[in-house]
Amino acid sequence: MTAVHGLVAPGFEAVGDAFAAAFEGLPEMGGALAVRVDGRSVVDVWGGTADSRDGRPWERDTPSVVFSCTKGLMSILAARLVEDGLLDLDRPLAELWPEFGVHGKDRVSVGDALAHRAGVSAPRVDVTREQLLDFEVMTRICAEQEPLWGPGAGWAYHALTHGWLSGEIVRRAGGVAPGDAFAAMAEAVGGGAWLGMPTEVAASAAHLRVGPTLAALVARQAAERAPGVVDWLDRAMTLGGVLPATLVTDDDGFNADDVRAAVIPGAGAVATARAVAAMWSATVAETDGIRLLDDDTLDLVTRERTAGAPVFAAPAPWPRWAAGFQLDSEARRYLGPTSFGHDGAGGQVAFADRAARVGFAFVTNWMEADDPRATRIVDALRSLV
Repeated sequence: MTAVHGLVAPGFEAVGDAFAAAFEGLPEMGGALAVRVDGRSVVDVWGGTADSRDGRPWERDTPSVVFSCTKGLMSILAARLVEDGLLDLDRPLAELWPEFGVHGKDRVSVGDALAHRAGVSAPRVDVTREQLLDFEVMTRICAEQEPLWGPGAGWAYHALTHGWLSGEIVRRAGGVAPGDAFAAMAEAVGGGAWLGMPTEVAASAAHLRVGPTLAALVARQAAERAPGVVDWLDRAMTLGGVLPATLVTDDDGFNADDVRAAVIPGAGAVATARAVAAMWSATVAETDGIRLLDDDTLDLVTRERTAGAPVFAAPAPWPRWAAGFQLDSEARRYLGPTSFGHDGAGGQVAFADRAARVGFAFVTNWMEADDPRATRIVDALRSLV
């Protein structure tokens, strides 16, 4: 049995047990879970291995790449600008970002861009490593691109490009670079999260591992790919080959320090579970003296904007999207209809729930595709709140 450390408040033992069970059969896994209810920490636990190469254990403050959970956190930043009157979700994005309004993309609203409807889910060009690491270059590539479908007429998951869209929205509407805006939000509730990993954090960050179900899924997708036909779903993840389809290898992708140090707002935040849960908690309840969003803003930004089948065929069930937030659906079960958040590659899950006033984050460095770990923890929490 993997030793689990930390605190579980009385009455939440079932959640702690579900976290401990997530390690069964995965001796090299590391991870952490943080849950707040009404702003109060009720679960703050961690365990396992942060780096299987040398056996370094997962500690209380071990940060890890949270992949697409980053999109949800960026969406909180956009929602705060809506609350401040600096951003209108129904405004054409080109009014805020004129360079984006080419090739018919002038019809894309800010809300469309945040809800995966902008038509630039994958780049038409092969991105180089130098470009990947340069936020301004990547926003320019997104802005100049001819859309892959009629903008606003359908949706496809903008696996990485979503972050350059949301990041530029935050920068233009708020006048602050996305990494700085992200850092300020994280520090407001205690710190422990970065968009652009500082050098001094690198040694403590978890090392990511690809588990067998994720490796098998990527191999099967490659084998089924038709020769000579562009696989836009694959390009959304790899950007034409600069990243592996699994997002990590043993020493590259999001295991590489230069990638983690870059501002990649679609997938690149490095954070502790505690920090992520605190930010989500602060959207629905005062948390460490901070409330990030008010109820009127939540009414607006959590309204469904995207549902149903995507432009590029993918098996059901399909997720539902608000203004960047992933809503409760058969594809990703949270606590219920008042939940909003975002999951991430390999098993990361983070969300808030308005009715239960919950902030939740599960983070792991052991990446799987067929993955019930966080789902079972959420199920245990649902029975208690």
